Amino acid sequence: MGSTAESAAGRLWNDVRRQGVLLSRALGAREPSEALLARAPRAWMRVLPHVLAFAAVASLLPTGVVVLLNDYGLPGALAGLLGVAQAAPLLLAASRPLVAWYIVFVADILTALALLLWADTLGNQAWPWPPPAIVGYLLLCLPLALRLPRRTLVAVWLATVAAAVLLGLLNPDHSPGSNVLLVVLSGVVLLLGGAVRERSEAQHVSEVERARRTLLEERARIARELHDVVAHHMSVITVQADSAPYRIEGIPQAAREEFATIAGTARQSLAEMRRLLGVLRSEGSDGDPQLAPQPGLDELDALVESAVHAGVDARLTRTGEADGLPQAVTLSAYRIVQEALANVVRHAPGSAVAVTVAVDDARSALRVEVVNGPAAAPARPLESHGTGHGLIGMRERTRLVGGELDTGRTADGGFRVAAVLPLAEPTRGEIS
Repeated sequence: MGSTAESAAGRLWNDVRRQGVLLSRALGAREPSEALLARAPRAWMRVLPHVLAFAAVASLLPTGVVVLLNDYGLPGALAGLLGVAQAAPLLLAASRPLVAWYIVFVADILTALALLLWADTLGNQAWPWPPPAIVGYLLLCLPLALRLPRRTLVAVWLATVAAAVLLGLLNPDHSPGSNVLLVVLSGVVLLLGGAVRERSEAQHVSEVERARRTLLEERARIARELHDVVAHHMSVITVQADSAPYRIEGIPQAAREEFATIAGTARQSLAEMRRLLGVLRSEGSDGDPQLAPQPGLDELDALVESAVHAGVDARLTRTGEADGLPQAVTLSAYRIVQEALANVVRHAPGSAVAVTVAVDDARSALRVEVVNGPAAAPARPLESHGTGHGLIGMRERTRLVGGELDTGRTADGGFRVAAVLPLAEPTRGEIS
């Protein structure tokens, strides 16, 4: 009996080893680059998978050793070695699930072969998978399903089925119950975990695409508004160049021709710019936006007042001389305040907001700061949708004029938006 079992076990192990080589090629998957929940926003969430893995090992390791020792009659050293090999790899489940599966899969097969050598003592005990082995294997299938692609999960399940079938052929009297249980439950866990992972990946791709689309839409909107700023200055250049020969007496003919060339070049540049931005201007706009003046610092009072009507306790503070500031800078400042107030209305209704717009003494920068406290009470928003795209739009507008933007939560649970917009001609930060 013993020699026959040993020879059968040896042939089975050789088959399993050959199948393992083929399985490694079939899996063709790399370990995840980071641990499970490594990008979770809170520290306790990032530590949770490792804590659960440690708890699983702490409970399954002694249980598995005791079951192999008392219920199956394995020698103490062998029971301890196999119990450790089956349970300890679960510590790697959060960071290296595929390596952990390789070790546990081989350990489970070795345990089944070891139990087969003591077939006379099996009695009514489950074989080839003892209950602790089934629990540990199912716990390992969950991080596998959450981290690895579908092809790898299918290969893992097929390997489980193949091992169950091969082992069942050696001792069919004891195999049906635990074999069927492990095959069915592992398939269910892998299927559900894989579905959760694929849905999460689809949501992530959707969020990335939405952020990219939002960024492009905001850049298009900035381009339309920039057209108004540039068009105004180009129109002034054209008018001045055309009227110079009539306003200034005694201009030489060469100077008249030069002024005419300047005016013609300005008109041509303006026409080309309008053609390039014509599509951007026409999409998603109502009426004729070319006739609407772009807002600036003078319109901040009305903007803050509208936020007050929406249930926000907003206060505006101005310091410094704001006359003669570049239009692109004042427009960016207005939009930043507009988006910050819109976010307060949506996410912190009823909170107190302090809006500060300051021109420093050297007139080198315009400083904009919007600080709000935590939400005081629910309130109906003034608008059903935003006028821009939140922080993405603020960053793009700040980068447009070569400025800096700082955002983040305050100590009392509120939020702070601070921008420094240089008044000098930016040398960097152009939109690419």
